[in-house]
Amino acid sequence: MTRRATDNTKALDAFFAAKFEIDAMLARLAALSADHFEASPDEIHWGHVGTLNHYRAKLREITDSAFKEGEQAE
Repeated sequence: MTRRATDNTKALDAFFAAKFEIDAMLARLAALSADHFEASPDEIHWGHVGTLNHYRAKLREITDSAFKEGEQAE
C-alpha cells in the first residue's frame, strides 16, 4: 500500500496567519510600552498599576505556557 504525501498547505497557511497576527500584536505592545503605556509620570495612579498588573498576568500565562515555566513547568 502506497501512502500519499500529506498536503499541509492549509495548516501552514493557518499557522503563518496566526504567527503574523501574534507578531503584529507584539509590535503594538512593544510600541505602547516604549510610550510608557501612554501614561505621563506625573499622572500615574493606582489604576495604571492595576492595568499593567492585569496585562502582566495575561502575558505571564502566555510565556509560562510557551516556555513551560511557572504553573506550566514540568
